[in-house]
Amino acid sequence: MRYDLDQVPEPVAYKLLAATVIPRPIAWVVTKGKDGINAAPYSFFNVMGSAPPTIALGLMAAPDRGFKDTALNILETGEFVVNLVPERLVQAMNLTSADAPRGVDELQMAGLATLSSHHIAPPRIADSPVAFECRALSSVVTGPCQTVVIGRVLAVHVDDRYLRDPARAHIETDALDLVARSFGSEYIRSHDRFELPRPTWAGLKSAGKV
Repeated sequence: MRYDLDQVPEPVAYKLLAATVIPRPIAWVVTKGKDGINAAPYSFFNVMGSAPPTIALGLMAAPDRGFKDTALNILETGEFVVNLVPERLVQAMNLTSADAPRGVDELQMAGLATLSSHHIAPPRIADSPVAFECRALSSVVTGPCQTVVIGRVLAVHVDDRYLRDPARAHIETDALDLVARSFGSEYIRSHDRFELPRPTWAGLKSAGKV
């Protein structure tokens, strides 16, 4: 069945996208604004390149409440930390997604300790195994209730216990125990994987496949 997205209600478009583009990594974003520190998880998120290192973050506003403090702080200050989410922190992460009143420190509410960042004002979550210090390069308003922010990654913090070879940046990916978003209230663990080497054109020719 074909769905023309300009012909369906927005909630249907959201369902079609969010239920099929899975798993989605979770950006647990920490910001600092004039009213203090805020945190919230976002799953419209991914790496966009490495030269320069960039990430993209989709910020969506609730029609009745507008953007959360975290999103407003990014748009105002241009600084944010993306923390990745291991399974042991999912309850705390979920708590920071609540529709708290403006000015509430979600990290304090969730009982989370922080560490200072090196390049920017917002802190990072101490128990997160990986954190990216980011500064916004640009933002694009894609609709009345959504904005895409492209951020330059200034520094990556990796907990030493997950580094197999620090000099070569080899990371014990399985040990990170990261979770991702599925649809609705569902999450996905990252342990089930398989290897599939990328073919080369020369190899395909020698095997008679092209």
